[in-house]
Amino acid sequence: MPLEIRPLMQADKAEWHRLWTAYLTFYESTLPEEVSNTTFERLLSADHPDQNARLALLDGRAVGLVHYIYHAHNWKRERVCYLQDLYADPDVRGQGIGRALIEAVYAEADANGTPSVYWMTQEFNATARKLYDRIATLTPFIKYQR
Repeated sequence: MPLEIRPLMQADKAEWHRLWTAYLTFYESTLPEEVSNTTFERLLSADHPDQNARLALLDGRAVGLVHYIYHAHNWKRERVCYLQDLYADPDVRGQGIGRALIEAVYAEADANGTPSVYWMTQEFNATARKLYDRIATLTPFIKYQR
């Protein structure tokens, strides 16, 4: 079966949770279960139309996820799209899963009239950065957080 990228559905909760937990582990993070449950519900809720998710399925098996958020931008008339989370199972990396998920977000953003898509990654994420360098432009911004 070919790779399929599709919207997240309620029936995906167990597989989404598995991928989400692996993603958090990769970034050496943990979240309370209530936060993960809230995130999943927001990604599906009509009350949160700016929060979106897609799953990547390979041979019918969930192997990746992407979350993206639309928001206003003070330097643009149109809204922008923040690709917040991207993850592919380690055993399928190098097979185009991450690229397909990013391209799905690009297509959704274009259809939404939102030409600007941006994301951040940690400096040590060298493997992902090789992909990002091919499909996007690295900016000189440095992130600060309170």
